[in-house]
Amino acid sequence: MRLLIADPESARYADLLRDAEPSLQLHGSDDPAELARLAARCPVWLGAPDLLAPLLRGGARPQWVQSTWAGITPLLADDLPRDYRLSRAVGVFGQAMAEYVLTYLLAHERQVLSRAALQGEGRWDTRTPHGLGGRRALIVGAGDIGQAVARVLAPFGIELRGIARQPRAIEPFLEVAGIDQLERLAAQADYLINLLPNTPDTGDLYDAGLFARLPRGALFINAGRGTAVVDADLVAALQAGQLAAAVIDVCREEPPAPDHPFWRAPNLLLTGHTAAPTPPTAMARLFLDNLARHRAAEPLLGQVDFARGY
Repeated sequence: MRLLIADPESARYADLLRDAEPSLQLHGSDDPAELARLAARCPVWLGAPDLLAPLLRGGARPQWVQSTWAGITPLLADDLPRDYRLSRAVGVFGQAMAEYVLTYLLAHERQVLSRAALQGEGRWDTRTPHGLGGRRALIVGAGDIGQAVARVLAPFGIELRGIARQPRAIEPFLEVAGIDQLERLAAQADYLINLLPNTPDTGDLYDAGLFARLPRGALFINAGRGTAVVDADLVAALQAGQLAAAVIDVCREEPPAPDHPFWRAPNLLLTGHTAAPTPPTAMARLFLDNLARHRAAEPLLGQVDFARGY
């Protein structure tokens, strides 16, 4: 079977897959012209959606595409075909995302950035820091990544609540409710953490009304999708002190335009879409698992429902 690997780390993926599945004929690149030349001869593709979307737009038709991203937005454009199997990366980002969230919760409570700024001014900072114990976190997007984040946060004594597509009991959350309960649970949250994918139902969720529901001085983290946030409302909530701080990994436009207010908003940190990079070893394992499922005509892990958008 010919496999097209479209990713900046295509050589690394090729090494991992060649050892595990010698029968694969591997063709990899991150050069658009080279990928366009190879695509039509490869029935299976593995790679980054932004590199794969132009191949579909150019007329190549795979049987199955395995995304190396959790998000597959570039492949959902209205002008692209949907007559193939598509699976997104699942089960590979939990550890990295949990480390990201924990980093900035601790940095917030220990006042790391403001202490560094005061040091630069030659000022001795004697403020008493806070801890995580007893804080209340709402994780919006309690899927496999959100659950991994919750498992890492739970030992610190954080009260965990979640939002998912369907209300259900999930350890270690005290409650997991549907999206219709977002405002109610946000009113109890010291930390509001967005991990939702980009779908027709998740746009502009975080607006002035929702930020006003949060306890004054809450922290907002967005490591889901930029389209979920009304940018001007977030900046206004920071300026008014309704939010103590925001950590923003994803934006509507990346990078934001030079005149975007995010660059100058008070207590807003941009982390450049680096929260959870794809780990090639774990991604290769997922691909091989799904390859066996594809050959057996079984449902794929992370198989995308085009109608739902994930």
